Amino acid sequence: MNWLDLVAYFFGGAFLTNAIPDVVAGMMGEPFQTPFAKPPGEGLSTSTVNIVWGFVNLLVGYLLVCRVGEFGLRTTSHVAALGLGGLAIGVFLARRFGQFHGGNEPKQS
Repeated sequence: MNWLDLVAYFFGGAFLTNAIPDVVAGMMGEPFQTPFAKPPGEGLSTSTVNIVWGFVNLLVGYLLVCRVGEFGLRTTSHVAALGLGGLAIGVFLARRFGQFHGGNEPKQS
């Protein structure tokens, strides 16, 4: 097994996970942060920009997972690398975007 394949699967998982909020926000017609907003990653982009950016992420994720090596859903190391990439970017984005949407503060009861 090539360790570079695992690195590709890790980043593939990150790109696939990163696509989710952009595609969902875009399909809902909602603005959301993208690297193309002003300021980058903080301002809001249109729903159309979010759809395009989400599909770019899906394409890159597909290329990294399906076109590098021989990804196997039954190969634990492959799935673990993919999942860890998704988890890492998911936690990062939750902290990053939580500061704009109130997700970092616990609710007071």
